[in-house]
Amino acid sequence: MSRTHAAIAGFWIAMIASLLGPALGRTETVPENATLAIPPQGIYFGAYIDAGPAEDDVSHESIAAFETMVGKRVAILAFSSYWGRNTFPEAQVRIAHHRGMVPLIYWSPWEYPFPGLNAPNPYSLHAIIQGQWDDYIRRWAKAAAATRRPILVAFGIEMNGEWFPWSGIFHGAGTPTAPGAFSPWAGPDAYIRAYRHVVDLARAQGAKNIRWVFHVNNTSNPDAPWNQPAAYDPGDDYVDILAMSAYGKQYPGPGGWIPFRKTIDPFYPALAAIHPHKPILLAEWGIGEFPASGDKASYLREALALLPRAYPRLMGAVFWHERWENSDGRHSNLRVNSSRASLDAFRQGIADPLWLARPIWKTP
Repeated sequence: MSRTHAAIAGFWIAMIASLLGPALGRTETVPENATLAIPPQGIYFGAYIDAGPAEDDVSHESIAAFETMVGKRVAILAFSSYWGRNTFPEAQVRIAHHRGMVPLIYWSPWEYPFPGLNAPNPYSLHAIIQGQWDDYIRRWAKAAAATRRPILVAFGIEMNGEWFPWSGIFHGAGTPTAPGAFSPWAGPDAYIRAYRHVVDLARAQGAKNIRWVFHVNNTSNPDAPWNQPAAYDPGDDYVDILAMSAYGKQYPGPGGWIPFRKTIDPFYPALAAIHPHKPILLAEWGIGEFPASGDKASYLREALALLPRAYPRLMGAVFWHERWENSDGRHSNLRVNSSRASLDAFRQGIADPLWLARPIWKTP
């Protein structure tokens, strides 16, 4: 799709959304004191919708435009809450709840703007464990509790990678710990202690409406025994939902195409084994438009057909709809409308009734 055609398409998508938004958009709010049910059949359709540099730019307009473009409502709306913002994302949560969605918040202990991995991080796991951010955690949790509606929270996502400052590699990596530690390795042990500290404080503020999401990356980098997802498990009492990121090709360059099933199948069993009775969320998935490497439309068709059928404990999947510029000036376009063929494939696949557009609520 050329820039001119993309601009024209964007204009008409916005126009259609403004006209048809009320039909696709939510008029019902999430009921107070409801809890999110695990669907007996099918999975929830979730999306992260190009939410800007801080990953928290959420609006009724952008949601309505996206829902109109794909032809289906979103049940799970994902966005970030960086600790450097020092606030609870009240406006974003209110929008999600007003539209009848459940918010999925990636709660990330990092500065904003991001200082880089080599810069000191005041929100390090050790600082959290030592209680330096307890006042912020309490304020955030009290604000979450005050919504009186379901919120999914993923603290410190993809900790088994090497691209976030809370990753185990930056907290002692595979150094052995003292006997009796939560994990036999320093990096995972620090993460477990920080995770438990955060959850304990939040629960003490009455935030019973939060369901805690243990969100790993599908691949571990480095791929060492100490850095596997199970090493970071904070325990049955601290995990409500198991979750994973699993992307196809994200960056330009020759080769590197990963078939959809290879992003899921080698990793799903190990994740499921961590807590055999917990539901599983594909908390991030997506694929870039790189015609020289592979066919995005075919990838989407396969993924959208398999996800609701091939993974029995999967409760939902969150598509990462974003385009960004890389350091070399080239772009990664993971948006559903990166090409006409990709948009058509997504619209056709997501129309499957097993992709659920509305959350199922349990009310008192």
